[in-house]
Amino acid sequence: MRKTIKMPRILKINWIKDLSISVVFNNGESRIIDFRKVLDKINLVDNSPAKILYNSKEFKKVELENNTLSWSNVKQYITMRNKKKMRVPYQIGADVLLKYSRPEKSELALKIGRLIKESRISLGLTQQELALMSGTSRTYISRIENDRSDVELGTLRKIIETGLGKNLEISIK
Repeated sequence: MRKTIKMPRILKINWIKDLSISVVFNNGESRIIDFRKVLDKINLVDNSPAKILYNSKEFKKVELENNTLSWSNVKQYITMRNKKKMRVPYQIGADVLLKYSRPEKSELALKIGRLIKESRISLGLTQQELALMSGTSRTYISRIENDRSDVELGTLRKIIETGLGKNLEISIK
């Protein structure tokens, strides 16, 4: 049986600030890419047209193209088989960008972990007791409370409603 290889793809640009960018990868993670580090790591030569990306105004001209980040403002050319030069946008593969990125902690995830911990403590429960009552493990409860793990909606419901005896309400604003 063949193993399916999942290549990282960028699905969305969340925000751009200075030379950092937040993107959503196809694994559902929002991650932050610090392009100062990326550009330094890929060792751009001094005469590289991509050096203009150190300028935040030029960097912000980024677009999402073919599931990776692309800059058409970088004057880059490739030579075709017929020896003609063709201008192409500057791109760095999503696999490289994933490698040099770090997870973006969402406010919602931080709030959920904190709310679970505060409720558990106010009820006088240990992590082990909450885990037993909600059908999870103590280490999983610890990871959620410390923002080390995402939680699926069904599991969150079990923890809140079965484990803590509270009602779960979700809204989109």
